Amino acid sequence: MRLFELGERTAKVHESLVTLPELAENTDVRAVLLDIADDPAALKPYLNRLELVVLRFPIFRDGRVFTQARELREYLRFSGEIRAEGHVLPDQAAFLKRCGVDSVVLPEGSDPELWERQLHRFPVAYQRSVLPSRPVGAGLRVEEET
Repeated sequence: MRLFELGERTAKVHESLVTLPELAENTDVRAVLLDIADDPAALKPYLNRLELVVLRFPIFRDGRVFTQARELREYLRFSGEIRAEGHVLPDQAAFLKRCGVDSVVLPEGSDPELWERQLHRFPVAYQRSVLPSRPVGAGLRVEEET
């Protein structure tokens, strides 16, 4: 497994990763895999002990992972690592970061340099972000340097 970090948070490898239904039975587990059909709000009772939530793209054009990440960061205030895996493309790197994803499991044969270029390709956006940003005119926002 090769990880690509989208921000400043260092990605960690966890020995145990369980699914949402298994989480209630495993009180010592710090990492969970959230399926595309799972509601992130179901994690609310466990967020204080979780260090990692992995979100899986079943197919690259399924955008529900972006919504799950945003819900975890913005509404549930999850401060741990959020990781995306599955059918994810380098073109999605900046969008993933803006939704609160910290790292990506790179698909086999992926070039990390391409991911890095795509991450910084568009410095401005129209959409709001979970990241600090500032307006730069006519509805455009730019991510603030940290």
